[in-house]
Amino acid sequence: MTLKGNWNYPTLVRFGAGRIRELPAACVSLGMHRPLLVTDPGLAALPMVANAVNLCREGGLTCAVFSDVRPNPVEQNVADGVRAFRAGGHDGVIAMGGGSGLDAAKAIALMAGQTRPIWDFEDREDWWTRVNVAGMAPVVAIPTTAGTGSEVGRASVITDLRDHMKKIIFHPKMMPGIVISDPELTIGLPPKITAATGMDALSHCLEAYCAPFFHPMADGIAVEGMRLIHDYLPRAVADGKDIEARSHMLIASSMGATAFQKGLGAMHSLSHPCGANLDTHHGLTNAVVMPYVLTWNRRAIEPKMGRLAAWLGLKRQSYEGFFDWILELRATVGIPPTLAGLGVREEHAAEFAPQALADPSTGGNPLPMTVGDFEKLYLNAIRG
Repeated sequence: MTLKGNWNYPTLVRFGAGRIRELPAACVSLGMHRPLLVTDPGLAALPMVANAVNLCREGGLTCAVFSDVRPNPVEQNVADGVRAFRAGGHDGVIAMGGGSGLDAAKAIALMAGQTRPIWDFEDREDWWTRVNVAGMAPVVAIPTTAGTGSEVGRASVITDLRDHMKKIIFHPKMMPGIVISDPELTIGLPPKITAATGMDALSHCLEAYCAPFFHPMADGIAVEGMRLIHDYLPRAVADGKDIEARSHMLIASSMGATAFQKGLGAMHSLSHPCGANLDTHHGLTNAVVMPYVLTWNRRAIEPKMGRLAAWLGLKRQSYEGFFDWILELRATVGIPPTLAGLGVREEHAAEFAPQALADPSTGGNPLPMTVGDFEKLYLNAIRG
């Protein structure tokens, strides 16, 4: 079945195989004639980036590439990108890649015309109002993984090396003006990255669904996103050329990021310090800690899990049935059982726990958390 659509929510989305060919027209529609394509070093070496640049040039655009982006982007990556943007006289950004490339690109577009440091725009209180909106550059986003959903997000996660904390840089207009969501660009993803990014999408949907706030629209998007992941993630991991599975996973990824406007929780709180300090893969870390956080929050989420299990068509429509499915899914797609498998050691628990408590995601956890709670959770996830 061929899946294709044009959507206006949560932004302009052009979904379907082969739609990368619409990139030049998308740039022009946002006023771009000299875009800077921002991606990560691994992707920059692949033919898909060269193809995107060639499409732009064939469309009469001047396009350059910036790819000095770490797996967990830091302030210096953004600053270097802004320098490249200004030096090249660029008038917009093409954000291409997974979460790292997309987040760095959106931050570069934000900072292109700012005079204040990036940390002045952290997602605290009304700090976003400090942004000079006229100094923001337009963005066309092209996701190449199905996980973070950053292509439909209004923020970037950037690591502050001064305190090794991941910080959320936010402005409502950081939402890309157009998203080109082409599942053919995800065909080449290896099984391990497909699994880790797919589990990241699941963590977004699951934590949004469990967040203790009133947002029925987000809940609806989250549960349908999880149904797609239930049905299609094992297929995408088993056969990377399964375009139907790739299509549904790309949609589920965007759904997760749309849903988590409601909130996230302790999975992300635990994951962010691991990524900031040890450069662990964000989605993989979320996947590892997922069952430990579910167990911790059980008394607050159990009724919801029964309804979710029913929607997913699980045999046991209960918390236990959902939990067992999570364990089965992790084993099927090859997720390590503990944080120790990612290089997180027991001595890290006490170091990372205060950072986890301070993480903005903590406010969306179904149960209130303390530093001691996070230390126990880390140890549980390290020891298994």
